[in-house]
Amino acid sequence: MREITYAEAIKEAMIQEIRVNEDVFILGEDIGIYGGAFGVTNGMIEELGADKVISTPISEIAISGVAVGAALTGMRPILELQFSDFITCAMDQIVNQAAKIRYMNGGKGNVPLVIRTPGGSGAGFAAQHSQSLEAWLAHIPGLKVVQPSTPYDAKGLFKAALDDNNPVIFFEHKLLYNTKGEVPEESFSIPLGKAEIKREGSDVTIVATSIMVQRALQAAEQLAKEGISVEVIDPRTLVPLDIETIVESVKKTNRAVVVYEAVQRGGYGAEIASVINESEAFDYLDAPVTRLGGKAVPIPYNMNLEKKAVPQVDDIIKAVKSSLVPVTN
Repeated sequence: MREITYAEAIKEAMIQEIRVNEDVFILGEDIGIYGGAFGVTNGMIEELGADKVISTPISEIAISGVAVGAALTGMRPILELQFSDFITCAMDQIVNQAAKIRYMNGGKGNVPLVIRTPGGSGAGFAAQHSQSLEAWLAHIPGLKVVQPSTPYDAKGLFKAALDDNNPVIFFEHKLLYNTKGEVPEESFSIPLGKAEIKREGSDVTIVATSIMVQRALQAAEQLAKEGISVEVIDPRTLVPLDIETIVESVKKTNRAVVVYEAVQRGGYGAEIASVINESEAFDYLDAPVTRLGGKAVPIPYNMNLEKKAVPQVDDIIKAVKSSLVPVTN
């Protein structure tokens, strides 16, 4: 199978859907001639036309409102927000409107909207352009939240998100855009709410999200050289969350480490840890569930400090080894 980048996989998914569904279009800042802040939409306006690839004014409030309105009238808009940090500018449209309109109208008005947005740190963009805000959105009833970690998942999950009749927040990590993987040329869909076992193991389960999936796999590779067998689970979607796959893995390994980039305090990893503790997997645990998240600081501009602010491979290795230490009363 051919290999393409994460960014190319998302672009291909968008082009394929726009071509077959006249209700689909994309709007956002600088997505036309400029090709988007990270080049994901590069060349799309020439290929599909300015009525399908709409460059907008620099106002997240305005373009989010337009996207919600378009969805309510039967369109299936794709909204690109240049950085996930800018979700904060559009919280009323997303949280108070998109997430609630269907419920408040007894199911009579759908909001089939996909909000694509790059999140996470590692690119030197500092505090206002490097946050991981997925826990905010996952907290809101009515929103679905997706975090693909591979090109294959990005394309398949995007198709599923666009087919959904609910608003979906589609977080794309900046550092993943240039990563490559095998992706079919034809359109395909990965169901929302279905996790994947990225690596099988027997000693400890790592549940990781987004860029942390790649780092968890690197950590697992190194730990294997020391005789430690790590299973890596990628939820792929936070809402809906595939609880069953996580629970069954923890029942097998008897230990769990949850790794995420966002600030550890109040992060989504706490939700996953609670799900494990409240499930039948609790009786199988040989150690408490370990959470490993980012430091409670704004992301620094300095690249060395930036790395210190979020989990790296060595941090994951230490967390796994700590979970393997026998618990004494």
